[in-house]
Amino acid sequence: MSTGPRNNDFTIRIANVNGTGSASANTLLMKSFFRMGIPVVGKNYFPSNIQGLPTWYEIRVSGDGYMARAGRVDIMLAMNAETYQKDLADVAPGGYLIYDSTWPRRTLLNREDVTIIGIPLARMCNERFSTARARVLMKNVAYVGAVAALLDIDMEVIAASLDKTFAKKADLLADNHVAIRLGYDYAQANFACPLPYTAQRIDKTSQHIMIDGNTAAALGAVYAGATVGAWYPITPSTSVMDAFASFCQRYRVDEKTGRRNYCIIQAEDELSAMGMVLGAGWNGARAFTPTSGPGISLMSELLGYGYFAEIPAVLINVQRCGPSTGMPTRTQQADILACAFASHGDTRHVLLFPSSPEECFYFGATAFDLAERLQTPVIMLTDLDIGMNDWMVPELNWDDAYRPDRGKVLDAAALDKMKSFHRYLDVDADAIPYRTFPGEHPKGAYFTRGSGHNMYGAYTEDSNEYQEVVDRLRRKWETAKSYVPGPAIWYSDKIRTAIISIGSCDGAVIEARDRLLESGIGINYMRVKAFPFDEQVEQFIEAHDRIYVVEQNRDAQLRSLLILETDTDPAKLLPLLFYDGLPINAQGVIESIRQDQAKGKAKGKAKGKDKGVAA
Repeated sequence: MSTGPRNNDFTIRIANVNGTGSASANTLLMKSFFRMGIPVVGKNYFPSNIQGLPTWYEIRVSGDGYMARAGRVDIMLAMNAETYQKDLADVAPGGYLIYDSTWPRRTLLNREDVTIIGIPLARMCNERFSTARARVLMKNVAYVGAVAALLDIDMEVIAASLDKTFAKKADLLADNHVAIRLGYDYAQANFACPLPYTAQRIDKTSQHIMIDGNTAAALGAVYAGATVGAWYPITPSTSVMDAFASFCQRYRVDEKTGRRNYCIIQAEDELSAMGMVLGAGWNGARAFTPTSGPGISLMSELLGYGYFAEIPAVLINVQRCGPSTGMPTRTQQADILACAFASHGDTRHVLLFPSSPEECFYFGATAFDLAERLQTPVIMLTDLDIGMNDWMVPELNWDDAYRPDRGKVLDAAALDKMKSFHRYLDVDADAIPYRTFPGEHPKGAYFTRGSGHNMYGAYTEDSNEYQEVVDRLRRKWETAKSYVPGPAIWYSDKIRTAIISIGSCDGAVIEARDRLLESGIGINYMRVKAFPFDEQVEQFIEAHDRIYVVEQNRDAQLRSLLILETDTDPAKLLPLLFYDGLPINAQGVIESIRQDQAKGKAKGKAKGKDKGVAA
């Protein structure tokens, strides 16, 4: 895609080396746009090692507020010589490449349709700063200054951000201001500033924040009343527990006694972590574990135990590329079926699909209510794009009247009035039995077992007694349909073509629909928020002739789940699949839909000719 002069509509990609401290400089640049009132999103493409391999950070500036990856690069900061050739190739025609001209580049590494801008960043920093570490770090800050001049970014905004970041570190603050000015002054003196791309103040970020999904999910768990977290570190979910621990240290410590009202355990593996969460849930605590695909694989047996023994638990699966180790620092949506049917036997799990950090926060609370209301494990599936990248979302608002929904729990007073209590007896005809907490009352005692048990909680190998329990669990699944969040739907009864999608595909689909509508193609849209699917999902499918199922995996897992769980005709569900590990972009969706519709028109013309009628 070619590029051209645009205000508040461009993408910057910064190519660097992992471990050089560029993250803070990149964040400074991104948040400067945000503080100028311009919607922005940051995407980090980083390697799965600690230091030395190439890394890229992509900043999309969108005055229209689009949050998906743009699918093009307008301005490339090529700070890594090893990837220079690739970086140059990735720039859109009409774009710009900025590089460190301290070291010369071969003439052949130019493009006639790309403007090359050389700035001697390393030389300037070597001359100005005395230590090796400062020279490396300040070179990153210097390129922020150069970009500020080239794009007309408000220097007062950058200066204020620096002051806030380094308020307690006077020496670092002074050096950062010097480095910013080095880059800014050089660009102003040697190039026509600004470029055709400019950042102009608008007012579209008020009442918004920048946050990543892992932090938002952890905050949701705190607000939901979670007090127990057990996990084994795994990319890209570890920062969920890091954030939860930080919030607990701030909000779950008694000011008078210093007592910590939470328990966080780093287990020896994912199996142990899942067991700890189930134990805590059985005891009445709200407990969760963050993990990713390999962790789900290891937790599967205990997930089946939680389903059959009916113990509340919450899992936050931040999906990454598979199979096996796959690409741990790339994004995907390939755990859908693994989570839906995790464990052996007839097992179904409630799933939630947030589309942004905002929904990670709210669904983080919803997951705990569902787990206790339904007495079952609930899995929230985010992905690396949502979990670890910087998103602009509306300010998070919490209802102070919220009270945790503990579900059907009998307290001591209720148990005292009962003649007897039977753990797995369906007394309300909704397939959800009552439960008790350990030590509440002698009448509330029961055996928790993953082996065959009857409705009274007793061990059994009687075929009829066993079947009664698993049939009730199937009916409980039907009950769950009325509790899970319904889909988000954009619908016109004049349109018979639609898109169905989930999670982080949402931004790309919204943008694709807008751009298709501009060209005269209207498409309805449904974003599924949960599994099991409620009746609205089946009704939406029934109302359309052709439906594109957009998802980020190879094997069309959402489409497969829709076919398995509804009575839809599979022929009307066309998979549009993206699974290269990069966040999805609108252009890929648009091109796939246009290609399919072009094929349909071609077939229609051929059919018309065969019948001897006008095409």
